[in-house]
Amino acid sequence: MSHQLRFEMLAKSGYVARGVVFLLIAGLALFSSVAGGEADSKSALTTLLQQPFGRIWVGLIGIGLLGFVAWRLAQSIADSDGHGSDTKAKVIRAALLGSAVTYIGLALYALGHAFGLGSGSGGEESGEKGLAQWIMSQPFGAYLAIAAGLGFIVGGVVTAAKGVMRKFEKYLRIPQDKKALTWICIYGLVARGVVFAVTGILFAYAGLTVDPDQAGSMSDALQWLRQLPFGSVIYIVIAAGLAAFGIYNLVEARYRIVRGPDLKEIKHAVALGR
Repeated sequence: MSHQLRFEMLAKSGYVARGVVFLLIAGLALFSSVAGGEADSKSALTTLLQQPFGRIWVGLIGIGLLGFVAWRLAQSIADSDGHGSDTKAKVIRAALLGSAVTYIGLALYALGHAFGLGSGSGGEESGEKGLAQWIMSQPFGAYLAIAAGLGFIVGGVVTAAKGVMRKFEKYLRIPQDKKALTWICIYGLVARGVVFAVTGILFAYAGLTVDPDQAGSMSDALQWLRQLPFGSVIYIVIAAGLAAFGIYNLVEARYRIVRGPDLKEIKHAVALGR
């Protein structure tokens, strides 16, 4: 098996894992609209853990997410997607690196619970609240939290724009007879962008109030949307959109153009960094 084919399988297994996580989150969100409960990535994995063969499934997701991290690192550090090195490209690649860091945490969470190393308690802080607490413990932490919130908001706008402007099609080979998948991808990206932006609003508010508990998880973002006029309808539309985002990831796993990192270029970059 060639290096390129191995890397492509690694990247696409990562998209499958992320797709499954978001489908679970959407299911929890829609179920919690009736029964209550949290709808975020860790809650989704904890729910799956309680099912038959749960540890096996969560372990496989954890391994898949490590593949996704490897792909994000290739996109950001090795520029596998060919963004270049201008200012715009550096911002995009920095965001991809941030995504890699986020999914390292989720992958380790999944693998830790799959092997029985997690506490299994329901009192664990969400990733966003934990991040807010860490940021606010640093010098000028409140300002850093506001900046991080603005980053989430910009990320949300960019994600939604990626859907509306159909920029994702540049990297996908969707067959002509399956164009309905394109609209699902657009819906999913816009919904994910909205949740990203609301999470950023909550994060910035946490910085303004100097209270990390105000930083919101994905579940908190959905609940915030629910408090708006016609909030119940908005909540269901966005929750269903997160399911569409999960399907978008499965579409990526099937039709994504994956270019593996050039090992010679990586060695050259490492040599220059010495």
